[in-house]
Amino acid sequence: MTVVADRCWARVAAWSLAGLTLLTLIAALVLLVLNGRAMSGGSVAGYGISAVAVAVYAWVGRLIAARIPGSAIGWLLCLTGLSLAVSMFTEQYALRGLATASGSLPAARQVGALSGGTLLLAVTLLLVLVLLFPDGRLPSRRWRPVLWGIHVIFTGAALQQLQGGTTISGGLTNALEAAGVAYPTPLGVFPRHGLFSAVLAVIAAIAVTTAVLVVASVFVRRRGAGAELRQQLAWLGYVGAMTAAWFAVLAGYSLVTHGANSWLGDWIWGLLILTPVAGIPLACAVAVLKYRLYDLDVVVKKTVVAALVAAAFTAIYALVVVGVGAVTGHAGSSALTFAAAALAAVVLQPVRARAGLFADRLVYGRRASPYEVLSEFAGRIAGTYSSEEVLPAMARMVAEATGAQRAEVWLRSGGAERIEAAWPAVGKPAPAAHPAAPDGRIRVFAVEHHGERLGALTAAASTRPPPPWAPGCRASPTAWPHSAAPLT
Repeated sequence: MTVVADRCWARVAAWSLAGLTLLTLIAALVLLVLNGRAMSGGSVAGYGISAVAVAVYAWVGRLIAARIPGSAIGWLLCLTGLSLAVSMFTEQYALRGLATASGSLPAARQVGALSGGTLLLAVTLLLVLVLLFPDGRLPSRRWRPVLWGIHVIFTGAALQQLQGGTTISGGLTNALEAAGVAYPTPLGVFPRHGLFSAVLAVIAAIAVTTAVLVVASVFVRRRGAGAELRQQLAWLGYVGAMTAAWFAVLAGYSLVTHGANSWLGDWIWGLLILTPVAGIPLACAVAVLKYRLYDLDVVVKKTVVAALVAAAFTAIYALVVVGVGAVTGHAGSSALTFAAAALAAVVLQPVRARAGLFADRLVYGRRASPYEVLSEFAGRIAGTYSSEEVLPAMARMVAEATGAQRAEVWLRSGGAERIEAAWPAVGKPAPAAHPAAPDGRIRVFAVEHHGERLGALTAAASTRPPPPWAPGCRASPTAWPHSAAPLT
């Protein structure tokens, strides 16, 4: 009962965090539209990318946290997305209350003071996420000082926001400074200069060192990992390398220009922030979708189909009710609403079918889904009458369902087993006394009937990409006959 209760609590908490994140994001985007005249094109584009990143954080984080509540990865994704959404909202709130509609919102300065701090909190959570990815644990106990360093970074970021004389210029895009309404922090309680400033300088040096070590941890973890884990870490490593590259470019540019403000420097700074902010959740999503890191292929497939159908319905409704209504001057009429509903009823069924095909390709890759393979296999053998036809079809089914490089069918006769069919069928199968011993590449499944062994099925994968039966991947029991049992 305790386990069930914990899972229910985790599901409720995950949905609550995701819902709160999306509501905050919607409020930020509404304010962005109202503040459009005070935002540059680059800033609006940055908000668009960040909005997509927040949605990915909420979606992937909710999936992982609800399914595996004991893993820190899902909760870190949820909290990072929420922190980023709050930073976007508070920046736009202050911009609305101080620039585009001055005095229209209460406590605009106090709320705006949170924009930079929540952005730094999101970055700090990202560092923890990268350090613990993908299993929610440190690479080894020797990396504990790096985790302590991240705690120091968070403390320093919070203290810096309370330093007197700190200018509140905004969060993600420094929108307050661009609009000419930047102001000193109203929360300043620590001195601007002196010992406190020296402490912050030390913390800054620790922050740089810790960030470099966090990026290095991905490559250290990948170096001693198996094929599957290397694939899972690849995208995250690329994001880390790109972030480090942008940091080096910004440092070099600052040395050349002596720290002078310019549009090019702002763009480099924006890319430095957006690369990890948008890249890390996308890397996690790729690990979940492409490499089935958390065994969520069925859940993800249903989510993708629902999202595509909802997007199609929204597009149809907007085209008919808003578009046609604007042309005819009858926007929002009941007749147009009925027409949109009727058109959606006709169009959504083929859209759903194509969305299902797209989701299958996204989740399962080039190999067909297990359900499609079994259905097709049943159709193939319906008109066959001999083992010469059935066995090659079975070997092909095994290869297509698992993405194996080669599949074989073995039959037992006279106390010995011999290979009867293989896929791909390249010449006559070589004689052998028994199937190859199972290892990381080869999986052997015994086929039995009422306790009597009839033969075996084998599947062999190439070394890259990792085989679908590798640890952490989904072997899809439905892809195998129900009477088949793996050999130990």
